[in-house]
Formats: sequence, C-alpha cells, structure tokens
Amino acid sequence: MKVRIAAVQYLLRSIKDWDGFENQVRFMLKAAAEYKPNFVMLPEIFTSQLLSFMDADTDIKAAVRRMHDFTPRYQDLMIEMARKYGFYLIAGSHPNLRDGLLYNTSFMFSPQGEMFMQDKIHRTRWEREKWDTSAGSKLHLFQTEYGAVSILICYDIEFPELSRMVCEAGADILFVPSSTDDRQGYWRVRYCAHARAIENQVYVAMTSTVGNLAVEGLGMHYGQACIMTPSDFPFSRDGIAAEGVTNMEQVVVADVDLDALMQNRLNGTTIPLYDKMREVYLNPVDIVKTRSSATKS
Repeated sequence: MKVRIAAVQYLLRSIKDWDGFENQVRFMLKAAAEYKPNFVMLPEIFTSQLLSFMDADTDIKAAVRRMHDFTPRYQDLMIEMARKYGFYLIAGSHPNLRDGLLYNTSFMFSPQGEMFMQDKIHRTRWEREKWDTSAGSKLHLFQTEYGAVSILICYDIEFPELSRMVCEAGADILFVPSSTDDRQGYWRVRYCAHARAIENQVYVAMTSTVGNLAVEGLGMHYGQACIMTPSDFPFSRDGIAAEGVTNMEQVVVADVDLDALMQNRLNGTTIPLYDKMREVYLNPVDIVKTRSSATKS
C-alpha cells in the first residue's frame, strides 16, 4: 500500500492576533491538501507564533501558560482542517495545561474529527528550566487505515529505546515534529531520526519550524523537513525519500510503500528489527579492568 506524507516547513513570523495565525495555518494546510496526502505534519511548538502578540518579555514562563487559553480554538481549527481535506493531521505540538501542569503535546486529528494526544517525554534543558514543562509518561501507537503510526517529539527521537518500543509494537511510520534554533540542534535530531529508520526498518518523517520570532528563546530557527526510509535496495539510494530546502517555507511530499517495508523487515540485506539479541540485553555490562588501570587505581 502506498501512503503519501506531506511535511510542512512552517515559517514563524510575527503576527498581530489569532486571525494572523489561523490565516497562515489555513493557507499552508490548503497548499498541503493539493497533493492529496494521507498524513500531514506540522512542526513542534509552531503555535509559539501566538507569543508574538502576547506579553512574553517579562515572564516567559507565565506567557507560555497563557497559550493554553488558545487550546480550544487550536483544536477546533485542526479538527475542521482534517475533516475538510480528509487527511490525518499531526498538528505539530502545542503547550497545554492539565491538572496545573504544562505539557508539550502533539495532537493528531483524524478525517472523522477524532483527536489523539502524545506528550513529549524527554524535555530539553530550555523546556525544563525556562518553561517549566512536565514530562509525558506513556507512548502511543495509533492504528489507522494507512498503517500504524507513532509520534516522537523532537528530543524524543534521540532516545533509541522509544522508537524500538513502538516499532516492536508494530509502527510503520514515525512522525517527528521538531523545533531547533541552530544547525547543530537540527542535525542532532535529523541524524538520530535517520538512525531510527535504519535500526527499526521504519519510515520516519520529520519537519521543523523555520523563520524567527521576537520572543525569548525563539528568536531564530533552523529547519528542514525530511522523509526518511530504511537503507536498503527497495528504497531511495541515500535513505531519503524527500527533503526540503533549508529554512524555506514549503511543503515536502513523498510516497512510502508499506508493502516494501514489510518485505524488507523479513528479507532485507539486514533485518535489525528482528535480529536483536534480546537475551544479551538482560545481562549487566561486564566491567573489566586491565593491568595498567588496576595499577593506577
């Protein structure tokens, strides 16, 4: 089965009100819909664009929490878009309050108007120290008519165990909404995402915020959307189905073949998803001292 993915490189720019945000989202999702995708993904915390018309200079922690007030409007807009265009919408991520705690949550919306959530599990130092977010505690596998998918938000893709868990549970596609401020940060996420595609014989789609905002910690953004594949004969030569132009506003589209993925997992040149030596992982690491190290101690 062929599945079409559209990843939106979302350009952060200053806006004056909610309408400015909504108009930009509608424009980008309409552009993505013209490719008739099955899945569309927006970047991590792209809703931070709302901070450009809020008083975020004096207390960024409080300002981020006030973003929760826009959560119902954000959800209504995304439900409308997913229904209108008939795609699954991984609507980036949005800071939201639950039981007094702030979570960085990716919301996924189905063509039928359903809403699903995946909290970010591993927080960056900025999220812990400046935004005071709380960590998610559970992974989800969403079974759709276009395959089983999971969402790992930005930093979460840098922890191989999470990807392995959802892939062993049956994930076909990993979606990685991301937001990074410099080249080094972007490539940390990108290299790890590609490694996860190879390790788990899974498709990985990621996208990033680009542009700039006059908001603390969100001034500059470096990003490039990319749809990655395992590294083997049935797939593209470099394991890259499609990628965008760095730091440009655009939509990146690729078709991925779930049947080819299943065949590769069984008959690939290597089959790392199934070749894991589970019994070895139960053994503690054997620490061996050499003669010279023993002398020095």
